[in-house]
Amino acid sequence: MQNIVEFHIIGRLGRIDPAKNVTHISVATNYNRREGETWKSDPQWHRITLFDKLRDRLTNTTIGDLVRITGRIGQSKYKVDGHTQYSVDLIADGFAILAKGRGKPAADEAGE
Repeated sequence: MQNIVEFHIIGRLGRIDPAKNVTHISVATNYNRREGETWKSDPQWHRITLFDKLRDRLTNTTIGDLVRITGRIGQSKYKVDGHTQYSVDLIADGFAILAKGRGKPAADEAGE
């Protein structure tokens, strides 16, 4: 039996960072939490890696779109100043636009 670890995120599209063979995006999610007698929104940002055809789907997006992303969770390590650093990588396997936002086109953001 195969062991797997997956993620499923529904959130608002933020920054788009295209590179040569990969694109990283930031997606904001938020959870409500109680602080005393009031409820506060607690936003969280998630950096997700897209490869191949999923990158092509970003041409139809705008910043602020509500998106659904599924994928796998990986881990990586690298050295900085002789110290080993560890990170958790969210690698997309699925990407869909659920609702259009009112932000600027993703192509405008990518050029900045």
